[in-house]
Amino acid sequence: MKTTLLRAATLPAVLLLVVYLAGCAPTPPLRSYEEPPMHTLAEFDDEKIAHVDDPWERFNRRMYTFNYTLDQYLFLPVVDAYEFVTPKFVQTGVSNFFKNIGEICTLYNSVLQLRGKKAATTTGRFLINSTIGLAGLFDPATSMGLKRQNEDFGQTLGHWGVDTGPYLVLPALGPATLRGAGGIAVDTSVHIPLIDEVDLDSQVELGMDTVKGVDKRHDQSFRYYQSGYPFEYSVVRFVTRKKTELAVIK
Repeated sequence: MKTTLLRAATLPAVLLLVVYLAGCAPTPPLRSYEEPPMHTLAEFDDEKIAHVDDPWERFNRRMYTFNYTLDQYLFLPVVDAYEFVTPKFVQTGVSNFFKNIGEICTLYNSVLQLRGKKAATTTGRFLINSTIGLAGLFDPATSMGLKRQNEDFGQTLGHWGVDTGPYLVLPALGPATLRGAGGIAVDTSVHIPLIDEVDLDSQVELGMDTVKGVDKRHDQSFRYYQSGYPFEYSVVRFVTRKKTELAVIK
């Protein structure tokens, strides 16, 4: 009980390290398809890019600038230091470890979507990587032909017909949609009780959350205001919306 209360108290601070931009930049969890590079967006005309439901644009633009500042002066310096002092194979192992834990999220969302094949593949991946892969530090499941699946509760809502909702830029977590934001909240609330079942010291848990946030930002190549587009906000908004829609189709 004490651990749970302490974890709840530190959650806001931890969330500041889980960039979604980390999210994605746009919505972390949505990797069911390969995100198109920024330079390929020239094929879309200005009208398509401009017409995205954004009733909270004034707030979103301010939050986009806030996230840029946070990213520039906090997240990226930490990530740069992490990449400088940590060998490449260690970085890969850390990423594999947290992705293996993320299989749990994919598993229960696959079940909620009645996608038996995805659920079976995810279960197989988790069991193989947790054992042969030494707690997920290695990824032998992929070499065995079990490709990583990606599902989150936002996709589950979309699967059952819930609309994406307006565009929304989340503090620290970055560009998303209203549905995606709800999905993040649900997935986070599920993960916390699951982790609390493991009897870890609260400081160890906080340390793991911090490393997870750093790894998540390290795994994202996106950099604010470095896309080369004069209207980057509109382009990112468009890509976020399309990414959210395509992830549900997969």
